[in-house]
Amino acid sequence: MNELKTSNFFYNYYDDVRLMFWDESIFGRITNIKSCWCPLGVRPTVSSLKIREFIYAYGAIDPINGDSSFIVAGGCNTEWTSVFLETLSKRFPNDYLLLCGDNASWHKSKSLIIPDNVELFFIPAATPEMNPTEQIWEHIKENDFDNTFFNTLNKVVDQLCCSINNLEIESFNLTIEAYYDRICLWLIVMILRNWC
Repeated sequence: MNELKTSNFFYNYYDDVRLMFWDESIFGRITNIKSCWCPLGVRPTVSSLKIREFIYAYGAIDPINGDSSFIVAGGCNTEWTSVFLETLSKRFPNDYLLLCGDNASWHKSKSLIIPDNVELFFIPAATPEMNPTEQIWEHIKENDFDNTFFNTLNKVVDQLCCSINNLEIESFNLTIEAYYDRICLWLIVMILRNWC
């Protein structure tokens, strides 16, 4: 899986080759309590909930131009990963997608269905900082989920969809700038390893 399938884009079968980073994250009804600002002498109170109901979100971003694709999923497994890859393939049908992700076992499953225009490769283990999608999840959780009480799982889904829809290209670029040099160096090493 680490050797690139070069034949497809050498014969101009696709309009463009697109590098994207992908990942999934969990969102639920357990309140993540964080410190917050309040007037001097006032002790802040935050409602807390410990109900174990979760949904997942899969997402992929193109760090060069900010294009993205997200889905809300009922699980985090091979089946849902296959659904996400198919959705992503249909979102960019004329592009050959080089999709960089982490080493989760369901990303490498033998039963994973990978569309023809998608190529998977993986960042080194224990390096989430090299995946800008991780920064997007962190941004969403810090800004829209910390210190928030959700009455139902549907409210979590509504907030997640609203957060994803309100993401701006600038937020993608900000998360990339801090790690861009490291990502580029690693990608050059990977390309040289596969093509030389």
